[in-house]
Amino acid sequence: MSLKEQLRAYARLLVGTGCALKPGQELQLTAPVEAAPFARMVAEEAWAAGAGDVTVEWDDQFTGRLRYLNAPMSAFESVPEWKRALLNGAAQRGAAFLFLEGDDPDGMAGIDPARFTAWTRASHRDCKSFYDGMDLGRNVWCIGGVATPAWAKKVFPGVGEEEAVEKLWAAILSTARADGADPAQDWADHSDTFQRRIKLLNDKAFDALRYTDPNGTDFTVGMNPGHIWAGGGAATVDGTWFFPNMPTEEIFTSPHRDRAEGIVHSALPLNYQGGMIEDFWIRFENGRAVDCGAKVGLDRLQSILDTDEGGRHLGEVALVPHASPIAQSGILFYSTLYDENAACHLALGKGFPECVTGGLEMDEKALAEHHINISATHVDFMIGTATLSITGIAADGSETPIFRNGNWVGEFA
Repeated sequence: MSLKEQLRAYARLLVGTGCALKPGQELQLTAPVEAAPFARMVAEEAWAAGAGDVTVEWDDQFTGRLRYLNAPMSAFESVPEWKRALLNGAAQRGAAFLFLEGDDPDGMAGIDPARFTAWTRASHRDCKSFYDGMDLGRNVWCIGGVATPAWAKKVFPGVGEEEAVEKLWAAILSTARADGADPAQDWADHSDTFQRRIKLLNDKAFDALRYTDPNGTDFTVGMNPGHIWAGGGAATVDGTWFFPNMPTEEIFTSPHRDRAEGIVHSALPLNYQGGMIEDFWIRFENGRAVDCGAKVGLDRLQSILDTDEGGRHLGEVALVPHASPIAQSGILFYSTLYDENAACHLALGKGFPECVTGGLEMDEKALAEHHINISATHVDFMIGTATLSITGIAADGSETPIFRNGNWVGEFA
């Protein structure tokens, strides 16, 4: 297929498989202005699928940066009424949310991280229906990448802009399994490959996982009683199967918020709020991050931890083999959407209700009582390398190898 035909197939995939859009359902689309031609293609596919309405919220990183540089701090401490109405109203009406990501990884460099932290807190407080809709399985949502010049030049710095954009589109389409003859079937098949390992992990019901790596990682994280491993897609409370991330290569769960001990070292740079955090480490005691360091972006790392108390605890552990297609591509995307699917990772902040038995029926108080972390943030950071070992520890102390040399081993292979 030509690139235009592949992009059309990708737009159709995001709408029909990623968001599982139903006839009559609204689609709320967020897209960078640089990706307007593709966003219009997505809108066409949504209308063709029978959407009840399609609303596009354009994101311009350049003017967003101007706001962060010039607006008073009070501008980030509450969400404007129009945005509350837009997001909360759409969630309450059962809309599907599709987020197209293509920001410049360095586009917010030099901004005071306290401003991002304030906006994160305000957004989760003032747009509660929106966030609850996604977190509690009431709304479908999907994040997909779009090639933009600034992002492409960051990923492929040695070529001209046009060639860089073409190379980035090729990488996006390949990792999203959107370049084959039948992308929807490819995703159904991909989803099926997760199920055997998910069942094994759930049957094992490990009490803890221990991570070791010659790079200095020496870390043990405890599991929740009744924890559930998931991956390859998600289901809403009404049973709609959708894909929150395209691509996805991870199997994940939420750990016990107060059972993390030791130190973890990053495996890849982390792009957070338009700036980089590189070569960093975090040390945990009793589940809480008590110390950290970074060669680049320490203030940004500290701002994540300072979002709220939950920002210092873990909400996710995710298993991704070093043999994953994204890791083997050798491309550093400088985007969590892609780089988290190249390596095992952890996440600071909010845990997943669907990762504990009965969690989707619980409120925040009940989730906290079941040791699921509560926070206004959720930030994935990559710790998987070609030398990482992960061992499952049962309640009786017996041990089962899960990863060796960065990949599944034994019965998990």
